Amino acid sequence: MVRAAGGVVSRQSARGRLEVLLVHRPGHDDWSLPKGKLEPGETDEQCALREVWEETGLRCALGAELPGVSYRDREGRAKAVRYWAMTVVEGEARAQNEVDAVRWLGVADAARLLSYPRDRELLAAFDRQGP
Repeated sequence: MVRAAGGVVSRQSARGRLEVLLVHRPGHDDWSLPKGKLEPGETDEQCALREVWEETGLRCALGAELPGVSYRDREGRAKAVRYWAMTVVEGEARAQNEVDAVRWLGVADAARLLSYPRDRELLAAFDRQGP
């Protein structure tokens, strides 16, 4: 079982609209939510915060845990990902490491851009729950 963690990072736009951050990974050619695999000795929460920082340059605070996601990765291995709602504590979003683009979008626009149904379902759960 491959274990991973990530976040649904949100903010209020200048117009007061809720926006979430998506990342584009050129290695997969997909739009997704920031996430990554656990390192040895790391908790899921630590992994989620580290991966968001590594992919987006944002230091975040954890909010409520969101529903987990399970699927088979590109190599056919079972993968389980835990997600948290996150708010930005410090930094400006920028693409780095395995990410070549980041976008702040309203929830409906983000749902249309996400590459995977599982990510759209997670975003819908986040939207129902609220940041």
